[in-house]
Amino acid sequence: MPAKVKKYAKAKPAPKKAPPKEQAPAADQQPPMADPNAAAMMPRPATRGVATPQTLRGMKDILPSEQKYWLHVRDAAEPLAAAYGYDRIDTPILEETGLFVRSVGKQTDIVEKEMFSFIDAGGENVSLRPEATASIVRSYINHGMFNQPQPVKLFYWGPMFRHERPQSGRFREFHQFGFEVLGDKHPVLDAEIILIAHLFFKELGIKTAVQINSLGCPTCRPTYLAELTNYYRAKRSQLCENCKRRLLKNPLRVLDCKEAGCAALKDGAPQIVDSLCEECKNHFMRVLEYLDEIQVPYVLNPHLVRGLDYYTKTVFEIWPADETESSQSALGGGGRYDGLVEVLGGRPTPACGFAIGIERAILQLKSANIEPSVRNKPDIFMAQLGDVARRKVVPLFEELRKAGINVASSFSKDSLKSQLEIANRLGSRYTLIIGQKEVLDGTVLIRDMEAGMQEIVDYNRAVGEMKKKLGRP
Repeated sequence: MPAKVKKYAKAKPAPKKAPPKEQAPAADQQPPMADPNAAAMMPRPATRGVATPQTLRGMKDILPSEQKYWLHVRDAAEPLAAAYGYDRIDTPILEETGLFVRSVGKQTDIVEKEMFSFIDAGGENVSLRPEATASIVRSYINHGMFNQPQPVKLFYWGPMFRHERPQSGRFREFHQFGFEVLGDKHPVLDAEIILIAHLFFKELGIKTAVQINSLGCPTCRPTYLAELTNYYRAKRSQLCENCKRRLLKNPLRVLDCKEAGCAALKDGAPQIVDSLCEECKNHFMRVLEYLDEIQVPYVLNPHLVRGLDYYTKTVFEIWPADETESSQSALGGGGRYDGLVEVLGGRPTPACGFAIGIERAILQLKSANIEPSVRNKPDIFMAQLGDVARRKVVPLFEELRKAGINVASSFSKDSLKSQLEIANRLGSRYTLIIGQKEVLDGTVLIRDMEAGMQEIVDYNRAVGEMKKKLGRP
């Protein structure tokens, strides 16, 4: 008989106290963005005077509830890499600072303001990688990949770091995947990487537009830079302070400024396509012809320059469809960088590539209410009642797993009801149940979760029976 439960008198509610006035957090402590893990990242009450460490500003945990989006993005990217012949490469997160200064450019915002750089215990100046192309090129040179059949096609996926002001779609630790082609100057490769970027978002169900331009080469670009400098010098008083400085050191960066005053001046600025040499003009026209042929929609953007110094000839960005340019417009982008291998000490080698921001792709999925399907639903869920049954379930679980059957269980649960709820939530087709009776009889109860039908089979024949039901050899 169950023990009697003692009843207690209902306690009177304590008098309400006025809540203490909250002080506004400092500017650097303001929540940077709306985020699904924001609640999990909020400061929690200290336990016995011990404060709980928090994630650093601009960093985030990728919680289990978010993993389905990351798997969905990976499942769209990796088959494209395999289909177009791109091999996976992983480079170190930490590199010599000089690698990025030489490749990305001394006067870029990335090098001047955004890199996480420090002197390590050995006295070396090192940086967390702000982008991956420079590391890929270094690896290409270090490992003599120019001796392999060209072009060398590489695919990567991983975290990057930039000390930016966190906001929606922008973190200090962010993730990218990218495709790089080294060792061939043919314009069809420019079109190929643009096609892959376009197909990736198409696979996700996200409508995008390709913005494209040509930046010319060291032969024709100086003429354009002179025209651009003359144009902005006449309007210098309307430029922001950063662009006044950029005009002296790197005038092309002025076109990349998102400040309202500077952006308004772009419409009247000279267009680089008017200054292209014959080689660059022919290359660009052939890229566009290939895009027309493979029916990739694009928009000519004469002021698109990207934020890195190593680009030559073709540059492009992927924007959400029907969205005008803003600081957060680009979901990804890239272009040709024919001089970068030589800048880093290798032989002259043409190359091109692109990168996609994974967080921004996921943000677009959520904005479009695209819910990734559940991946790897278990075929079978194992349920048990009691310790004796649990000892029978665990080895059967392992036999099923070794037979190549996707099986799940919750060994610590005792309630059959709670275990069946988990099986329903996971979407398993069958549940195998072992209780005290099944242990004594040497049997297993098989429940068809859709039809609600049940049958009993011999414990030793359970694996073979389930393989038949699932159509497995």
